[in-house]
Amino acid sequence: MPKQWTASAENPETLQSEKSAGTAGLDAYRVVLFNDDDHSFDEVIFQIIKAVNCSRSKAEKLTWEVHLKGRAVVYSGPIERCIYVSAVLEEISLKTEIQTG
Repeated sequence: MPKQWTASAENPETLQSEKSAGTAGLDAYRVVLFNDDDHSFDEVIFQIIKAVNCSRSKAEKLTWEVHLKGRAVVYSGPIERCIYVSAVLEEISLKTEIQTG
C-alpha cells in the first residue's frame, strides 16, 4: 500500500508545502490598467477605489504609474476577483487586461 503523507506536528513542512501548493494557483492572475487620454485623473482614481477597495493614496499612486509607464498592475488575486475588478474599471470604458503567469 502506498504511503500517505499527512501534515502533523512532527512534520510541519508538509503542511506548509500543501498550503502553498494549494494557493499558488489562486493568485496567479492580475489586472493591468492601461493609460488613455480620455479620462481625468480623478475619474481613474475614483474607479480604482471602487474596483479594488483601496485608499485614495494607493489609487493615486496607481494612477500616476499608469500615466507615467503606460500601464500598471492594479490588482493581483483569484481569477473571479480579477474579472470583477476589470469589469468595474471598464464601467467607464477604461482599458484593462487580465494576465496570468
